[in-house]
Amino acid sequence: MEVLLEHLPELWQGLIVTVQLTAVSFAGAAVLGVLVCALRVSPVRVLRTLGTAYVETLQNLPLLVLLVLAVFGLPEIGVQANLMVTAIVVIAVYEAAYIGEALRSGVNAVSKGQGEAARAIGLTFGQSLRHVVLPQALRTVVQPIGNIFIATTMNTALAAAVGVVDLTAAANRVNLVEAQPIPIFVGAGVAYGLIAAAAGFVTGRLERRLVILR
Repeated sequence: MEVLLEHLPELWQGLIVTVQLTAVSFAGAAVLGVLVCALRVSPVRVLRTLGTAYVETLQNLPLLVLLVLAVFGLPEIGVQANLMVTAIVVIAVYEAAYIGEALRSGVNAVSKGQGEAARAIGLTFGQSLRHVVLPQALRTVVQPIGNIFIATTMNTALAAAVGVVDLTAAANRVNLVEAQPIPIFVGAGVAYGLIAAAAGFVTGRLERRLVILR
């Protein structure tokens, strides 16, 4: 416990970076995930194929490989970017595949009659998706989206492997100095657990509220 209190500033700063990385990455993934979902349910075959290729590719590649390629590979071809920005973009692109699939499952749960009714009153595919289908689909996938948020939080720890000083990296640096891995990494694990518990609590409450409003 004493070692945690002694190095609290470094660990706290690492926690802040983790929260920032999680929040911005998830926001980007949510936006991109909606686009991926739209591609996956598009009536245009080429767009559906593009969406499927995106999902299948990203879901079958390790996030760490993508981070290493982006951080160390892009500079080799002349693409320079801030380390934090690179990590955010890579994590967002990766998690978007999972959000897109979660949303697609929600879209499939919406009655086909809803889309048919929207088209009957003259709405285009995009308008139908935006105003009729997606709002209902979101209500059915609140918990899966929450689980993806939690997974995103845990996946941000991989950014430490490419140089981002998040909570995992901060804990490792403290351990290199103090050589007390159990209290240090248990403390870091508790912090991750609290973030996950808070996310689970919020999504649980939100899911119950939306179910009542349906």
